[in-house]
Amino acid sequence: MKEYVEVFRKELSSFDEATRDFYTGKLSKQEYKGISGGFGSYSERGGQRGMIRLRMTAGRVTQDKLAFVVETAERLHVDTIKLTTCETIQLHHLTGRQILEVATQALDHGIVCRGGGGDHPRNVMVPPLSGVAPGETFDVVPYAEAVGDYLLSILEEIKMPRKLKVAFSNHPSNVTHATMRDLGFIAREDGTFDVYSAGGIGPNPKKGVCVATQVPGNEILYYVRAMVDTFIEHGNYQQRAKARTRYMQETLGVDGYRNAYLEKLDAVKAKGGLDLHVVSQPVTKSGRGELSGKRIIPQKQQGLYAVSYHPLGGTPSPATLRKLLDVIQGLEAVEIRLAPEGTMYIINCTAEEAERVLEATDDGAQTLFEHSVACIGASICQQGVRDSQALYHACVDAVRKAGLADGALPQIHISGCPSSCGSHQVGVIGFHGGVKVVDKVAQPAFTLHVNGCDRLGQERFGDSWGVMLENRIPDFLVALGKKVSETGKSFMDWYPDHLEEMHTLAEEYMA
Repeated sequence: MKEYVEVFRKELSSFDEATRDFYTGKLSKQEYKGISGGFGSYSERGGQRGMIRLRMTAGRVTQDKLAFVVETAERLHVDTIKLTTCETIQLHHLTGRQILEVATQALDHGIVCRGGGGDHPRNVMVPPLSGVAPGETFDVVPYAEAVGDYLLSILEEIKMPRKLKVAFSNHPSNVTHATMRDLGFIAREDGTFDVYSAGGIGPNPKKGVCVATQVPGNEILYYVRAMVDTFIEHGNYQQRAKARTRYMQETLGVDGYRNAYLEKLDAVKAKGGLDLHVVSQPVTKSGRGELSGKRIIPQKQQGLYAVSYHPLGGTPSPATLRKLLDVIQGLEAVEIRLAPEGTMYIINCTAEEAERVLEATDDGAQTLFEHSVACIGASICQQGVRDSQALYHACVDAVRKAGLADGALPQIHISGCPSSCGSHQVGVIGFHGGVKVVDKVAQPAFTLHVNGCDRLGQERFGDSWGVMLENRIPDFLVALGKKVSETGKSFMDWYPDHLEEMHTLAEEYMA
């Protein structure tokens, strides 16, 4: 890791120059985006401030990394922090000078921003409780970290048509959507991996193609390199909208794509040099005490617990993160894991430690519905069409006022545009932002998606049911929750047999 960190550090001078030129008006928004994205930074709506994305490989946030985030937020008076669906942390509303300062100092803490945006390999994802969850196949974190290091080490030598997202899964819940990513590794009970590639959940979503089964863990870097080489040769460099890996399924056909990938794989294996030897780091901490509760998850390590914390909208306050840091700093083996839905898991806690973590994080989601996912939204994101954060909070407020029981509504997914940064296509209920013209006037609106699923073997993308004006969505969800509550069932038990009834209700609120 040290080698590429030093390379990235030297490159910051060019980023510094571009940032100064943009914020003094010498570079256009589009010119700057082409440069800044490669350093994990984008200007925000209005162009006066920007954000920076802190890669957290495998979603791991050590105590030192959390301290950096908290102390940086306090020093720079950061008021908006976002936990992303790719298990990274974004700091918002920064000046150009602050962005460079964060990018530079982050490297001293093992946090890389390089490649956090643009046409680069992105943060490698794993299920947040990998290594501590009962019922998992095996711990995939060491493999993900090795892949993350490898992709960063080759970042300077490759030029892909678009970004590349890699994910691991070690449980049927498939929370990282690994079978729907550009490259996904599914852990098997026998200690090997099934490999899926050329999937994606943005516009024109596709499940990945299964290109190999029972792959030994020491071979996975060959599969990563084969993915990169296949994308470079067969990806679309002319049409950016068609440049993601999933479009290779269309241009080559599924069988043609699989053959092209396997051809690259054979070539990479013939060259050699990518054998992987991971060293697992089992949790050796001794647990003591017993604890149960809504946000408490017993680990497979006897006597140890994970605490879940879902900041509303996936935007934790710096003050809460400070309280959390003060609690866990110095505690043996305690670290944070980020989840794709914007939840933080504080793992390896004793019962007494977990109780203190609970107290420090008492401002988060209290119900399944409040655990809903929303991207940062159009009030900040230049690509966004609608303010997904505003819709999320309006819906939470409406549901709270209605007094709906926990479980009457599911976790929903809200994206500010079709790009699916809120994973709206895999949610049971999802929305993506747009516009609806009513009486010749453009109105804020969202398209409703229903019945998506990311569970292994049951993957499907939600069906689009139509467009709903933004101000009607909270009322629709309250009406739906009341209808479910009348049956005495939870939404997840009710909806599979009542999709037609749900559709009829939704039509009453459609534009």
